[in-house]
Amino acid sequence: MRRWAKPVLLGVTVGALLAGGVAWLAGADVVADVCWAAGTLVAVPPAVWWVVAALRRKQAGVDVIAVLALAGTLAVGEYVAGALIAVMLATGRALDAAAERRASHDLRALLEHAPRSARRRRGETVSVVALSDVGVGDLLVVGPGEVVPADGVVDSGFAVLDESVLTGEPLQVERSTGDPVRSGVMNAGSAFELRATATAEQSTYAGIVRLARQAGAESAPVVRLADRYAAWFLPLSLAVAGLAWLVSGSAERAVAVLVVATPCPLLLAAPVAIVSGLSRSSRLGVIIRGGGAPGDARPRANAGDGQDRDAHYRAARRRGDRGRTEPAAGRGAAAGRVG
Repeated sequence: MRRWAKPVLLGVTVGALLAGGVAWLAGADVVADVCWAAGTLVAVPPAVWWVVAALRRKQAGVDVIAVLALAGTLAVGEYVAGALIAVMLATGRALDAAAERRASHDLRALLEHAPRSARRRRGETVSVVALSDVGVGDLLVVGPGEVVPADGVVDSGFAVLDESVLTGEPLQVERSTGDPVRSGVMNAGSAFELRATATAEQSTYAGIVRLARQAGAESAPVVRLADRYAAWFLPLSLAVAGLAWLVSGSAERAVAVLVVATPCPLLLAAPVAIVSGLSRSSRLGVIIRGGGAPGDARPRANAGDGQDRDAHYRAARRRGDRGRTEPAAGRGAAAGRVG
């Protein structure tokens, strides 16, 4: 479906549900049923499309129950229940799409920050070369406001760097001759020369971008768990619905079971929460590899080291010393890789 289709579907289904509610309060039951039936009908084609797409990937998700519930409510005339399911399904899909767009936006921000070229010095000549042409041992010139293109060491003089993109810390740091510098940080001072110790592809920032791409392509363990439960939850729901129809002789009882068994918000809550959490973390400078990492996170035994660095960091701020102090790890991004 197109990017705008899910928000439009949400707007139409919510509008139909509200219009039907207003008509019902006004005593126009027929108009209310028409509105609710329209909202249900609008949701059926995209719901069927999502189910078919899942089946093509050999995934029998619980959206099948939602489709059956939508069709069942239309068949037995329980239009308000169908409209509610339509809103529920459309809301979950719209939230999922919004979270994915947010995560994609953060990944694009990472890619846009990455340098596209480097200035290499050979003798007295400085030339602009592609990042892929940077080799270990090359002498690079990093100008004011430029992003360090590759991991290396300061070759001469000193450098004033803004490392917030990697560490999340706002204070600038100084690096003297021989000190290591990671790619992705910004030169906040005058130009300096850097001796590359790794290619751009093997450097820190390129690794972070790779991890972010992998995180976006993976499905978290909790999402796979929900899919696995669907393998038995779907036939169980259908069996209970069939039994209710058989015992009561009423199709409405079977539809009621399907309506109650429709768990779209529950199953969509997991990917929405995880993708939103990854997105929020990336805005704080923390790149988490994979959706399972937040749930598996545990306190580290060496927390005292972080406290010591925090104390050193605060003391440096009181002194106004921007010398060679390592940024505190308290806000947790050291190279931004978790998991």
